Amino acid sequence: MADFEIDGLHFSVPDALLNERIRAKLASGGYEADEANAARMRLREGQRVLELGSGIGFIASICARVTGAENVTTVEANPAMLEVIRANLDRNGFGAATLLHGAVGGLAGGQASVPFDAGKAFWAARLANREKAGATTVTVPDLGLDALLQTVRPQFVIMDIEGAEEHLFAAAWPAHVRSVMMELHPGRYPDTVIKRIVDCMSASGLTYDPGPSRGRILCFRRVRGR
Repeated sequence: MADFEIDGLHFSVPDALLNERIRAKLASGGYEADEANAARMRLREGQRVLELGSGIGFIASICARVTGAENVTTVEANPAMLEVIRANLDRNGFGAATLLHGAVGGLAGGQASVPFDAGKAFWAARLANREKAGATTVTVPDLGLDALLQTVRPQFVIMDIEGAEEHLFAAAWPAHVRSVMMELHPGRYPDTVIKRIVDCMSASGLTYDPGPSRGRILCFRRVRGR
């Protein structure tokens, strides 16, 4: 088990789930720094947060420190990370945060389960192709974004889901969403997908937010009066 301190928070990760690149990022304190800065810049006390892709629980912890742990719902598909995330949230005093197990690969969801490639390192985990299942492929609950948005009713949505964001922007998002922060994965889809994401956010009353956006971290905020 490896222990790390980032921004005054403490995290433990099993050695088997780390590679040298991830270990160095965690040890340097630079792990998900842009995402953390974006959350601190735009999140407000009392806002409800929905995070897709929990990682080790770092961004959920950053959010819980700002808005209160009871307002944070974080979703993780990799079953190997669930105990890690829960332990890290508890360790930092954020036990009231909600942790859900499942993959969000579409708006509707509804299948009993979907294939997920857990990989050897948590950083690389992502939805898998049913026809190309490998030794690290597991099946996980299929959670639809529409149902999560309706149930959690978040004002702030965060996602880092290794390319599965491609499938979440086919229809307008609800008006209660005030800010969206996502990591793009352009190596996994063409530019037309990024255009679809931007067009969908615009149709939903959300515009590009230049302040917290950095590189592949793309942020949106609701247009005033919308």
